[in-house]
Amino acid sequence: MQNGQFWNALANHGNGYRMEREQLDQWWGVTSSEGWARTQERLLRADMVSGVWEFVLGLRHSLARDFAGIVSVDHWREAAERVVRLRAEEAAEPRLTPDGVTRGRATSPSSLAAEVEGVQRLIGRITRYEARFRADGLLPEGACIRSAEAWDYGRASAMARWGLAARYCTLPEAEAAVIRAGRLVQVNYRSWADFSAGYALGRCLHFDEEEFGEWYDETLRTHRALTTEPTSPWLTIPWS
Repeated sequence: MQNGQFWNALANHGNGYRMEREQLDQWWGVTSSEGWARTQERLLRADMVSGVWEFVLGLRHSLARDFAGIVSVDHWREAAERVVRLRAEEAAEPRLTPDGVTRGRATSPSSLAAEVEGVQRLIGRITRYEARFRADGLLPEGACIRSAEAWDYGRASAMARWGLAARYCTLPEAEAAVIRAGRLVQVNYRSWADFSAGYALGRCLHFDEEEFGEWYDETLRTHRALTTEPTSPWLTIPWS
């Protein structure tokens, strides 16, 4: 987003027909209307955001509800390890299926240790991003992010515009996708700012690698513009 003039303009052709097609192919592997529709549907179902991200964020949210308070990082990590190990034990157990008894899938000790380490490392990354978000005003003091599904919903809105610019969809199809994305955001988040924090976390986990470089700076600039500029849709379109 360079400025406010295209905030609500679905017909904005971005970088032009040829470039939009090249970038959809390069970044998404989308080369046809059918490919665009499949990708758009996956984004609207929040099917492209990392399941591991959602696991750790959802676990913390459940712990916060159960204990009615702030969840410490150590408690979060310990709970995540317990759940990962329990799931591995359950997966190793034989299961009764319509075809009979199916053998479980045992996880080697080294693979299980690596999975636990990866989850705990992710918790550390999320904790550090949230601390930076609070310092920069992207997240209120004491608040935590409940889900990064906003990363998919935000990209679904962008995908509608890219698809239209590349002539992979019609204007009514693009409008329908954006409206659907908006409804999903409204159901799953509490405010524009809440949505923005979830989107920012997803974008940073996907691209930034804790460098707090251009990927983060661009996200922060956009957040500040959308929350302060008088013509911003976040200030002119009621959340509810």
